[in-house]
Amino acid sequence: MANARAYAEMEVKARELTTRDPSSGFAWKALGVALQMQEKDAVHPLEHAARLLPADPESHSNLGAALRRSGRLGDAEACFRRALALRSDVAEIWNNLGNAQRDLGRSGDAVEAFRRAIDLKPAFAKSHNNLGNALLDLGKLEGAVASYRRALEIDVNYTEAHSNLGIALRLQGRVNEAESSCRRALAIDPNHPAAIILLAHLGSDRGDFAQARALFERAITVDPDCAEGWAGLAGLGRMTRGDGGWLAGAVRIAERALPRDAVHLRFAIGKYFDDVGDHDEAFLSYRRANDLAKTLRPAHDRRLLTAGVDQLVESFTAEWRSSVQIASNGSERPVFVVGMPRSGTTLAEQILASHPRVHGAGELPYWNSAADRYAASARAGALSGESQCAASLPRLADDYLALLRELSPDAQRVVDKMPANFLYLGLIHSALPKARIIHLQRNPIDTCLSIYFQNFGPVHSYANDLHDLAHYYAEYRRVMDHWRRTLPPGAILDVPYEELVQSPETWSRRMIEFIGLPWDARCLDFAGTARVVSTFSKWQARQPIHRASVERWRHYETHVGPLRSLLDPAAAP
Repeated sequence: MANARAYAEMEVKARELTTRDPSSGFAWKALGVALQMQEKDAVHPLEHAARLLPADPESHSNLGAALRRSGRLGDAEACFRRALALRSDVAEIWNNLGNAQRDLGRSGDAVEAFRRAIDLKPAFAKSHNNLGNALLDLGKLEGAVASYRRALEIDVNYTEAHSNLGIALRLQGRVNEAESSCRRALAIDPNHPAAIILLAHLGSDRGDFAQARALFERAITVDPDCAEGWAGLAGLGRMTRGDGGWLAGAVRIAERALPRDAVHLRFAIGKYFDDVGDHDEAFLSYRRANDLAKTLRPAHDRRLLTAGVDQLVESFTAEWRSSVQIASNGSERPVFVVGMPRSGTTLAEQILASHPRVHGAGELPYWNSAADRYAASARAGALSGESQCAASLPRLADDYLALLRELSPDAQRVVDKMPANFLYLGLIHSALPKARIIHLQRNPIDTCLSIYFQNFGPVHSYANDLHDLAHYYAEYRRVMDHWRRTLPPGAILDVPYEELVQSPETWSRRMIEFIGLPWDARCLDFAGTARVVSTFSKWQARQPIHRASVERWRHYETHVGPLRSLLDPAAAP
């Protein structure tokens, strides 16, 4: 309160000065700072200050911060660059530039800006935290966790860093640690909205949707414009026309929110209209959400994806597999459930994890970084043949099995349902040839449309455009065709989603048999299985099997033009 009064008094005095001497850049600057510290609109006075003090980097940086707050992100970035042209050794300006670049969807550029800030000021806790945010955008979870931890080493009471660390740990599947970080944030600031939102997500991950609802509503009470709180409510079940009050509030906030917040709400509004059967309005909302998301994320590069798949097909051949399997690990614990996102992988994992000898580990990001490590070994061993590559496989297997032991010391089988592991099946099978691989397949248009209807992060750069989705699906199909030709017969069990929901016992028995366990009837009662589910399907995974998602795309038949070619693989792009 004392600071608030001081800035209010500063505002009054600064206004008197600007009235007395309108040409005083320092008076306008003081007014702008006073307004900023009270979270008021400061753009107008700071524009005066920057014009009257063109050689003052702080004035340009302050104006950039005010423009960013008002949503004028491109203008904000330009101001920060003008400030840096005048003074490039100020860590705070690099930090501000990074925030603007991240808001503009250029998280890679933001990483470099935050690192420049840290180079100039190693104990700059805010920049370490912001670097973690940018790395999280890019899917670099380990780096993000390290950055948040460094911020907390500098400032143990940094509420935002505690909350952000919890978010990253949740994405790593380390839910107990995530909740501990969340609780630490709330112990410092019981009304920190992001920490309340995280606690709500952790509750819904466990299936405690009543607790999650109460927490989302608490976040909205603390901050009535909390976009993630409003959006979170929409994900707790099927909405009805009785939720019209929610719709009115969500639309009101979305119209005035900054793009990063508006995206959450536009997807949630789309879900409302889908739930109530207004499919044309739903698609319009989803299209607005995806178009907005594209402005915040790097553009999808189809050529780069195709080149990567070309390299994968050329590198991971049957001959390669024969040459590196000399020291493979014989563990039968790992079970991989792979496929496109939204293809039924969560349902399959929930069925498997209902078996008393199986632990469902969720989506583990291990093999993405493991593939990078393997590629580094391949480059290092380029002059000495394949020996280093082969030698690296046991280490990858041992590290992965250690991770599974940490998650579940006793289960006979541990399910990793990271869908994107389909990219690494050659590496996985060579390191762990007795691991079971279950591949979920779903109608391609249903799959792609379901992805389009979810707020996937920047790592899924293909998710916001139907043409990109069609291209990505075609490349995914090409990868899986390659593995079927390359891996031994029987290494992969293909499970059609539509048949799984039509004949759940038949396919559940096949999956249990495939992973080498005796049948247990509890696998058919998966909706009641108490476990953590952190995917978009967390609510659906706790409902009985139904066929509502089969041929769902027919409701949107007039909107799915770019995806139609996927029904004929020969015509895929």
